[in-house]
Amino acid sequence: MVKLARLQEGAHSLLAIDLNQEQLETFAWYRSELEAWNLRFNLTAIIDPLQIETKHFLDSLTCLLAAPEGLSGRIVDVGTGAGFPGLPLKIVFPEIRLTLVESSEKKANFCRHVVEELGIKRVEILHARAEDIGQQPEFRHKFDYALARAVAPLPVLAEYLLPLLHIGGRAVAQKGSNAPAEAHAAEEALRILGGRVERLITIELPYVAETRYLVVIDKVAATPSKYPRRPGIPAKKPLG
Repeated sequence: MVKLARLQEGAHSLLAIDLNQEQLETFAWYRSELEAWNLRFNLTAIIDPLQIETKHFLDSLTCLLAAPEGLSGRIVDVGTGAGFPGLPLKIVFPEIRLTLVESSEKKANFCRHVVEELGIKRVEILHARAEDIGQQPEFRHKFDYALARAVAPLPVLAEYLLPLLHIGGRAVAQKGSNAPAEAHAAEEALRILGGRVERLITIELPYVAETRYLVVIDKVAATPSKYPRRPGIPAKKPLG
C-alpha cells in the first residue's frame, strides 16, 4: 500500500483533505516519473523524494486555501514547470478544467507525458509564453483562477496573470518570505491591470523552515488592451 506519509499527513492537517489510495498511487507514480526525467532533463532542483512530497505536491495543494468555497471552473497555471501547482490540484479535483502554460519545451513535454500516461481529461498544455496567450481571444479574460509559483516578482507576474482572468476571477501567487514586500511593490501595477490584493495567507509547510505565502489577488476591473506587453517587456520594464 502506497503511503506518502508526509503528503498524506500534511493534506489532512493543513487542508482537511484525506487523500484516497488511488490519489496516493497517482502521486507516487508522478514522483517516480519526475525523478526519472530529472536525470535526463533537469526539470527541478528538488530531487529528494520526501521533499518532492512537501515542496512540490503539498505546496501545490495549499492553493486550495485561497478558494474557501472550493476550487472549480477554468484554471490556468502560468509557468507550470513540471506541472506545479496545476497537476497536483487536478489529481485531487479532477472536475476542474486546467490549462498549463510553460515556455520550456522539455518541461511542457514532461507535463504532456504525465497527462497522457495517467489518462487525465480536460487538461490543455501550451508550450507558450504568458505574454502571448494573454493577447489571444481564446484565453484572454477567460479564466476563473490564474495560478503561478516561483515565476517572477509580483509586479511582473501580475501582468502575466491578470489579463487571463475575467472580472471576478482570482489570481493566486505562491511566494516565499518576501511576499509582503512584493505585494506592497505591486500595488500600482495591480491598479493599472485591474487587480487588488484580497489577502496574504501564511503557509507553514511541515519539514520546511521557510514561511511561505499565498498572495491572493481579485480581478476587480478589466485589464487595458495593451497589456500584457510583448514577450520580455514586462520583466525588463515592470509596471509601477
